[in-house]
Amino acid sequence: MARTPLTDFTGAEITPGKLVVYATRRGNRVRQTEAVVVETKTNRKAGRVVPELKVLPTGRESGISARKTLVPRTIGAEHVVVIGDAEGQA
Repeated sequence: MARTPLTDFTGAEITPGKLVVYATRRGNRVRQTEAVVVETKTNRKAGRVVPELKVLPTGRESGISARKTLVPRTIGAEHVVVIGDAEGQA
């Protein structure tokens, strides 16, 4: 059986090397963060398969204070939107 491709809510396929935007928290605020997808994963939680992404933030995000570290993060793929290819990024 073929695997269904992982897509965002617009239908764009999420693959390694894509540039995405997702919401993050900093203190009591929420900001939008741009990142490059490094790897797509799945995790079984409570008997369900939950899609996850390993991403590398690019350093571009909303808000007035800059991100301190650009370490890879694992995030849920549920509220991510693809904005393009990561050529020339990170």
